Amino acid sequence: MTDNEQPRPQNDREWKLIEKLLGQAQDEQRKTRRWGIFFKALTFVYLFALLIFIMPGRTGDSVALAEDHVAVVDVNGMIAADQDASADLIGKGLRDAFEADNAKAVLLKINSPGGSPVQANQVYNEIRRLRQAHPDKKVYAAITDMGASGAYYIASAADEIYADPASIVGSIGVIMAGFGLEGTADKLGVERRVMTAGEHKDLMDPFAPVSDWDRKYMQSMLDDIHQQFIDAVKQGRGDRLKVEGHPELFSGLFWTGRQALQLGLIDGLKSPGQVARDVIGIDRTVEYSASRSPLDELIRRFGVSVGHGVASSLGLNANVPTVR
Repeated sequence: MTDNEQPRPQNDREWKLIEKLLGQAQDEQRKTRRWGIFFKALTFVYLFALLIFIMPGRTGDSVALAEDHVAVVDVNGMIAADQDASADLIGKGLRDAFEADNAKAVLLKINSPGGSPVQANQVYNEIRRLRQAHPDKKVYAAITDMGASGAYYIASAADEIYADPASIVGSIGVIMAGFGLEGTADKLGVERRVMTAGEHKDLMDPFAPVSDWDRKYMQSMLDDIHQQFIDAVKQGRGDRLKVEGHPELFSGLFWTGRQALQLGLIDGLKSPGQVARDVIGIDRTVEYSASRSPLDELIRRFGVSVGHGVASSLGLNANVPTVR
């Protein structure tokens, strides 16, 4: 027998012993797999139950919904497509609030510095559409810490606006900011290589100087968005605005709630609770704000992080106008 040859069993007893050992090993593997599947399934069930438990939905129990109440919709944080204060989520909350039989009025609870003019305009238009479809329901806006820029854009669609004396209100303007890095690149000896198909495709490239034509074009675009903002506010507030004698009203300045009242930007100084109790006349409030599920939020955050990383690596990040 050579060194590479293995000894072979000499009788049936040895074969049976080997078969028994192999069978026991297979049984152990099967048990291990079963337990692995069991614990994986148990973990999945636990996580699923946890998601169901903390899944947000319309708050307020059935008793509250069955009684007369004020429907509250939050506009909280930055107004943007990927945020909680997006047109889709705010719009869903508004539609649910208007369609609820026992919701006697809708209260926009606002605490936002503004954001996307597109998102703000979409919410503004949705409020006006719903007001026309449900003329018996009034919309009130109550600004807490801040109702500026795009947030005030949205508020101006309400029948009446209220704020705290120390709230920040207004900022009717548009801004688009960026950096010019061409000098830095030159000092570092970095050459920016850009190829385009289209004469103005590299407009506002941060590594290239801004020409007079570029500046005038971008200014015309910002002016157009600003005028849309001004028209919306005038349409929503009407004669209540103290336009005459106050040229700074649409300059992008912001004011305290007390100053905003004098300018006609708001109708009174009250908290959201006071608006419900003293203006609408109903103490009970029910939250109708729509929000993402925890699973959607986790996926969104992961996707946004990856997307921003890829865009940053490829130099694809771009400045967009913001109503502020």
